[in-house]
Amino acid sequence: MKVISIRLPEEYVRIMDEIIRLGIYPSRSEFVRAAIREHLKREIDSSIKVRGIVKEI
Repeated sequence: MKVISIRLPEEYVRIMDEIIRLGIYPSRSEFVRAAIREHLKREIDSSIKVRGIVKEI
């Protein structure tokens, strides 16, 4: 696994830490991985739909 550094607004980190405190995610790393995974899925789904529309034209 690759290590990266990111900068986030303090409010994002505060909310993320509260979600972690509630036990929804075990760590900041897992929270960020899950967020990125979901975003990538949406981007891929969107890209597939766009390609399908372009093929229809």
